[in-house]
Amino acid sequence: MFVKVNGVRLYVDVEGLALVPDGPRMRQKPTLILLHGGPGADHSLYKPAFSTLSDIAQIVYYDHRGCGRSEDGPRENWTLAQWGDDVKGLCDALGIEKPIVLGTSFGGFVAQSYATRHPDHPGKLILISTAAKVDFPAIYEAFERLGGPEAGRIAEAYWSNPSPETRAPYLERCAPLYRTKRRGPPDWVQRAILRNETGQWFNGPANEHGRMDFREALGCIGCPVLVMAGESDPITPIAFNEEIMQHCPAGLARFERFADCGHGIVEDEPERYDRAIRDFILAGA
Repeated sequence: MFVKVNGVRLYVDVEGLALVPDGPRMRQKPTLILLHGGPGADHSLYKPAFSTLSDIAQIVYYDHRGCGRSEDGPRENWTLAQWGDDVKGLCDALGIEKPIVLGTSFGGFVAQSYATRHPDHPGKLILISTAAKVDFPAIYEAFERLGGPEAGRIAEAYWSNPSPETRAPYLERCAPLYRTKRRGPPDWVQRAILRNETGQWFNGPANEHGRMDFREALGCIGCPVLVMAGESDPITPIAFNEEIMQHCPAGLARFERFADCGHGIVEDEPERYDRAIRDFILAGA
């Protein structure tokens, strides 16, 4: 379905009930909102992996503006501020209060934008394989360490100058290094609607990707935060995620480190990620 949010129609899908019979009463489950990565991918990367959580939460999937099945809107609004406000706007449109908001990779950037611009709104925040501030030379070094000098060179060529000419070899040579357990493309890549123009608009040191910095603003977050990251992640290295922890309010954030995992911890360690998220959602329930 489509929901009008801040002037654009966002594609939204919902899995599971919010109100469930529980003996003589109706019990309300929390709502888990999933913010996909990219930018330029779509929500399908979360299906069917996150269906396992529908027994404890109602799951809301959606495509960011300029991504997937959602409308583009003006390109000048392809900003983290707007994408973050869209999370709040979607909740307002659907009547969702105190959501659990989960963002992976770019979705984690959007989740931080939302949570720092609307700090009283989220009930909980889950940040997976993401960053508050990007150190591009560290990314180039990580790709060279995992894939050799050619991978490092191709990564630097794309991130320093995003274009169709630099993106194609990056997707072919570097994207497989995101994961440690399987080298073939995951099924969701073949199912996804990939919008390369959105990634090229956002990516790189000269664009918003390079300008973003949530480190200081993270101190205003007032809800519990779960940060999860893989030790072999080249695109958001473990140090980026550790830095998020350093800037979250003391006592609110918890860190889950995944050894021998890359950027796709959901695919590399599905049982452990499911258990960690499940425990976090149920904590205090």
